[in-house]
Amino acid sequence: MTASASIVLKDVKLPDSRVVDVSITKGIVKHIGAGLLSDQIIDCSNYLVIPAAIDMHVHMRGGFQSSKEDWNSGSKSALAGGVTLVVDQPNTIPPIATPSIFIERVKDAQANSLCHFSINSGVAEHTPFESMWKTGALAFGEIFFAPSSYGDAIGVALLKKVFSRISTLGALVTIHAEKISPIPDYNLISHNEARSVHGEALAVSEVNRCNQKNCRVHFCHLSSADSIDLAMGSVEVAPHHLFLSCENFDPKNTFGKVNPPLRTERERIALWKRWSQIDVIASDHAPHTINDKQIPFCDAPSGIPGVETMVPMLVNKVLEKKISIRSVIEKTSTNPAVLLGIQSAGFNVGDRADFAFYHKSPVRISADILHSKCGWTPYEDQMAVFPEFVLMDGVTVYQDGDFIKGLPRWFPGSGYSQ
Repeated sequence: MTASASIVLKDVKLPDSRVVDVSITKGIVKHIGAGLLSDQIIDCSNYLVIPAAIDMHVHMRGGFQSSKEDWNSGSKSALAGGVTLVVDQPNTIPPIATPSIFIERVKDAQANSLCHFSINSGVAEHTPFESMWKTGALAFGEIFFAPSSYGDAIGVALLKKVFSRISTLGALVTIHAEKISPIPDYNLISHNEARSVHGEALAVSEVNRCNQKNCRVHFCHLSSADSIDLAMGSVEVAPHHLFLSCENFDPKNTFGKVNPPLRTERERIALWKRWSQIDVIASDHAPHTINDKQIPFCDAPSGIPGVETMVPMLVNKVLEKKISIRSVIEKTSTNPAVLLGIQSAGFNVGDRADFAFYHKSPVRISADILHSKCGWTPYEDQMAVFPEFVLMDGVTVYQDGDFIKGLPRWFPGSGYSQ
């Protein structure tokens, strides 16, 4: 009997430059090589085909913050940017600190998300770590080693206890590492000085020393070359630290306010020089409404949207021959899957058949073409290559600006016990 597939991607150019057919059955890559028999064949010869991304750092808001974003709008933004799985952070209102709140968050995502999702557990002094792990938390954190919007900081003594307890679970701990000096926070320059690159590096070193039990540690959104060099754990960098600097904005422009801050152009260029040392690119998608941002700088919340523009801006860098497509796939898809213990999307037999298909023609980013409910972007007029269509589990879920309901799934952590 001749083998068959539900769909065949014909003439896909792999990162190693081989051209193959990718045969998909039941949402999984079944065969690489000559295509199997199928009634549905997609000619990929004119596309850049990339395994869909995992964005392991998003804030999907919802609840009391639904005016900023919710699971429906945030997941649309993800799919339109070539992301089929997002990892939601726990600094919600209320924070995800108990199994019951965690379960409610999962139910909200199951009812409204158009893409796959996972959810992290919050970390505080009385967090029931074992129960959160069994309830399905993918990881713990981001843990705030300095306060940020909707996130309270924890100190050295508590962090040591957290590492000790979570190390027994084998779970991943994700860290927001900053130090804050008492400099008045009245514009982007002073914000950068108050949450300085030196302070970030000191915080990374302190976190390293606190991890006396060799817990698995992931450093979120590191914003300087020095911090990357010091980190003893996996390293994440956000696209806004790669593509934006505080010098791109008027100093009092609150739409550039984010934690860690946008750095100087010199620091931004130095960060690109650490490209090979970066394990993960994640958006830290943290939308606020335009009204939220249009208040005095010191009172404005930190955070910017980015899940939809992350991969498209990186793809543009690939077309400019500044970075390799292989490295983009590693940092946005393969490495996050490995760190989180999630089945990878990719070109190997058994991988999830989640792919994004990019025409090789950049466009200028504009808030008008994006899908986040917040209605603005800090990347206005930057160049990006957006996917024309996206497959999730072998099914088209986004095409030419339209969304098609697929079968999004919750990906719980490895400690999940029903």
